[in-house]
Amino acid sequence: MAPTVSTTAFDAAKAEAFANRLMAAVNDASFCLMASLGHRAGLFDALKDQPPLTSAEIAARAGLNERYVREWLGAMVTSGTIDVDTASERYRLPAEHAAFLARAAGADNMASMMQYIAIMGAVEDDVLACFRAGGGVPYARYPRFHAVAAEDSAQTLIPALEPRILPLVPGLAERLAQGIRALDVGCGSGKAFLKLADLFPNSTFIGMDLSEEATAAAGAEASKRSLRNITFVTKDLSDFDQTAEPEAFDMVTTFDAIHDQGAPLRVLKGIHRTLRPQGVYIMQDIRGSSHVHANIGHPMGTLLYTVSCLHCMTVSLAQGGEGVGAMWGEEMTRDYLARAGFGKVEKHELPQDILNNWYVMRK
Repeated sequence: MAPTVSTTAFDAAKAEAFANRLMAAVNDASFCLMASLGHRAGLFDALKDQPPLTSAEIAARAGLNERYVREWLGAMVTSGTIDVDTASERYRLPAEHAAFLARAAGADNMASMMQYIAIMGAVEDDVLACFRAGGGVPYARYPRFHAVAAEDSAQTLIPALEPRILPLVPGLAERLAQGIRALDVGCGSGKAFLKLADLFPNSTFIGMDLSEEATAAAGAEASKRSLRNITFVTKDLSDFDQTAEPEAFDMVTTFDAIHDQGAPLRVLKGIHRTLRPQGVYIMQDIRGSSHVHANIGHPMGTLLYTVSCLHCMTVSLAQGGEGVGAMWGEEMTRDYLARAGFGKVEKHELPQDILNNWYVMRK
């Protein structure tokens, strides 16, 4: 049988459009790296609400080296982020841009999120080796990940706890005020529970995470705040279905943590095991489908698959785990929850949170 030969004509216009898109992508990726630097160096904060300034004045305000600031400004000007007056060579950050780049923007601060691009790029060689030989990249190779995740939580999760997340469970805030026992699985640096421990001194809070660095930082912060109703534990949760204390907690939470686990189903079974009969489990996880074609058009789909490949999936595989990845999707999430014993699952979508689903479950 003769081989099939494609007769599809080469579409020059389509090729040119794609080439232009690639060129824009390279520029945008470069902007992300420089915006991350600007965020970390405090440059956007130094420029917010200021009149046009020279590079020397900006450097002085931020306490930085002028030569580096000047080169950074070049990237910001050519990306259309910062305006420059050609006659005076003074620079200004428009208020409309500062609204999404300065720390004062809170949850709208996109410069903070751009730190993930630099973090992911730093492990490219490690992940490439995994493409060839399998395996995964351990947490230890991501020295800044927990710090950036904590900053992200401080901007997005923490402000939403009282007004949006606790009300997902009617009466939960009142129960916390009276005093209950709560567990956060995969707590990272513990920002959410530190906030709750401060708000509800009659309740007892415990955070668990695989990372000793993260739990140590969380414990140090608890001591700094003189919070005596919270404890952080470093624990490998791969056998949590067997080691979880039965019916020990009135509330369990996971904040974008289950898909990172080496054995997510075992962790979920452990959560079911450790919940008291009237307990509640609140689970935040990435909004998406288990089917890639259904994620076409997702507003941050490419970013989420990238973070999954370069962090979530590979960290799980490094533990000898499943590596379900951040984009395991709602269908797989619901299947795992059902297999863990949760018969009824409520799903909520919070305003202005395009990245996550919020699931509420009881025994």
